[in-house]
Amino acid sequence: MAIYHLSIKIISRGKGKSAVAASAYRSGEKIKNEYDGIVHDFTRKGGIAHTEILLPQNAPQEFLDRGTLWNSVEKIEKSKNSQLAREIEIALPKELNREKQIELVREYVKENFVKVGMCADIALHDKNDRNPHAHILLTMRPLNEDTTWGAKSKKEYILDENGEKVKLKNGNYKTKKINIVDWNEQEKAEEWRKAWADITNKYLEENNIQEKVDHRSYQRQGIEQIPTIHLGVSATQMEKKGIDTDRGNINREIRKQNRLLQEIKLRIKALLNWIRGIGKEEKAETENIKSALPSKENLLSVFENLIRKNADNHNTDLEQYIESYQFLKENNIISVSELKENIVTLRDKNYKTTRAIKDTEKQIDDRVQLIDHAEKYLKHKDTYKAYIKLKKNKQDIFYNEHTAEIILFESAKKYLKEHLGESKSLTISKWKSEVTALKKEKDSLYSQIIDLRKEVEQAESVRSCIEKLQQENREITQVKKQELDL
Repeated sequence: MAIYHLSIKIISRGKGKSAVAASAYRSGEKIKNEYDGIVHDFTRKGGIAHTEILLPQNAPQEFLDRGTLWNSVEKIEKSKNSQLAREIEIALPKELNREKQIELVREYVKENFVKVGMCADIALHDKNDRNPHAHILLTMRPLNEDTTWGAKSKKEYILDENGEKVKLKNGNYKTKKINIVDWNEQEKAEEWRKAWADITNKYLEENNIQEKVDHRSYQRQGIEQIPTIHLGVSATQMEKKGIDTDRGNINREIRKQNRLLQEIKLRIKALLNWIRGIGKEEKAETENIKSALPSKENLLSVFENLIRKNADNHNTDLEQYIESYQFLKENNIISVSELKENIVTLRDKNYKTTRAIKDTEKQIDDRVQLIDHAEKYLKHKDTYKAYIKLKKNKQDIFYNEHTAEIILFESAKKYLKEHLGESKSLTISKWKSEVTALKKEKDSLYSQIIDLRKEVEQAESVRSCIEKLQQENREITQVKKQELDL
């Protein structure tokens, strides 16, 4: 099944990152960063399926060497907190072969980034773990026509109501920053996300693959579905080998719940369509044959008559008639319009409960993510401390030996900083207690869904009985018409 994933992040010097290091790691190459003198050697890194650099027309050809390209970026950016590169990570459709995957990424990058003046450094990764993906490193600064780097922004004077420059107390004039290009605008992210979905779907269709991807969230698509959680590399590999994991079990349970929610939604929709059909039939009279429901103003009376009529001859439908009668009586339904109201209530209840399950599942996932990142943070904290205490010339050797631990620590630290808010404490035991309570709440909501399905089944039973009665009345009316004709 084709999946959609596209994430965008900025590689910033202010966060201790390097464009040279990022490129070396993603491409599996050895590159020296001339800005700080550190050599980044990732030639032993596996899983790199393809790399290439794409350049706009006004870029110097020596930029086809990634070491030259990213050292040029590092050199032009003077500030300690400079934004060095933009990285876009995308999941590749497994349904396409390697050649088509490369063509897909190449076309996407050319049309959306290179065409507007960005240099792009592409690396396709595939460790045969059913998670092929691509990293796209993009330059942040436009190029001038003479192939030199241009400015990211310019200053513009702020004018008063008379069109005069506004002077500050320090003697300078008030200005505002104007970006030269719109690459950092929030709308661009949505544009790039949609473009990836569109071009992926085009390639899938061209290769006779029915699957489609959508860049929108389930909520934006109008899909009442609980999102599955991200497995991660280790869990994916274990699941591939047939070993069940906690995350895999969670996703299996979520898929099971989604199937039930979708089933109930479709059954309620069918019931509402049927009710609307009855309304149309009641208005239609053809050749004096009425297909209206007899005694439609009192369904209870209809079912009472059916039960009495079939009680003596032990009709196989008797039990169904009795159950339907009890359902109507318990819900105070005596007319078709009230039956419709009941089904609409079931629909609204299903929607509300589904939303509550989704919200609860999200809260569970948020807590689980906090627990997971907090545990990684604590596990690799000492390794990271040892790393930052080293001198620059020794850090690279240490980094190559402890790459995974350092990356996991930095990732966990970043996540916790973004999601803990004002609270800086790692209350893991509290989060685990909250997960337990939320799971109980979700189980309760799921029980409500099971009960709701039973109500839907009862409404379907009423429909079945009414359809049998309608068919019987049509047959009787048809016989009477034939007798009159004779």
